[in-house]
Amino acid sequence: MIGSLTLDQLRVLVAIDDSGSFSAAGRQLRRVQSAISHTVQALEEAQGVQLFDRSTRTPRMTAAGQALVEQARQVLRQAAVFERTAKAMAAGLEPALALAIDSFVPTEPVIRGLAGLRELYPDLAVTLFTEGIGAAERRVRDGSATLGLCALLPTAVQDLQAAVLTHVSLVPVAAPGHPLANERRTLTRDVLAEHIQLILTDPLQRPGPSFSVVSPRVWRFVDITRRLEFLLAGFGWGTMPKHLVQPHLDAGRLVALDVQDPGVLPGSIGLYAVHDRRRPLGVGARWLLEELQRQSWFGPATARSCSGSF
Repeated sequence: MIGSLTLDQLRVLVAIDDSGSFSAAGRQLRRVQSAISHTVQALEEAQGVQLFDRSTRTPRMTAAGQALVEQARQVLRQAAVFERTAKAMAAGLEPALALAIDSFVPTEPVIRGLAGLRELYPDLAVTLFTEGIGAAERRVRDGSATLGLCALLPTAVQDLQAAVLTHVSLVPVAAPGHPLANERRTLTRDVLAEHIQLILTDPLQRPGPSFSVVSPRVWRFVDITRRLEFLLAGFGWGTMPKHLVQPHLDAGRLVALDVQDPGVLPGSIGLYAVHDRRRPLGVGARWLLEELQRQSWFGPATARSCSGSF
């Protein structure tokens, strides 16, 4: 009850509007017509508004009634959401779910997972943070994100639980007009070191071991999309996730470099789902984690921890 207003009164009002008459509303709600009439009269008296014109044989909804029936529909929809949400929370569903997603993570599997989550828990509020290296993990640690989907883990730590998802292939690339794209020498680290290397790094952490960083001249980027733009503009060369640059390789906007030094190219990086051991996952987060691990491109892999720039 809201003051003297009840949800039942609103249901009766909506049923009359949907069915077209008091008698039809009674059949719909399995009530006698007199009970429907009494409910409407009580609603009119309590609110001080005439909802129906009874001057004709069949009562017709007034302009005020037509306006208020739409408000009634909205209140009933919100009440239904309230009841569903309360029931889900009683079963362990968290009030909201925040995800911190590393920019290395392919989008499509995440979209498929979240689509399933939305279908199962339509009223669960979800927040997505797109992060650079290290930031997803920091959000999990400070509690602003429940799950972090990240490419790199700094070190093996006791406070985070990490589940390996897949490995992403890396490819060294440069713009077709870059000198390395037309270099006739074998692309060893000595040759690569002659050119500016564009690397991705964590701005808030001291540099750790550098993987595949061989040039004494580096330009550091926090945003992988921005680094890609500079690669396309020919500012240097760099190692990128293959799924992000494949369209540019196919279109000829980038060239894959035939690097012959295995020490320069790590080949792949692991993607992980991490969460704080001290904060148990809610129903929604647990379901999403399991769904992400079921995605077809999530193959078995051995967990590895690494940090630094590349």
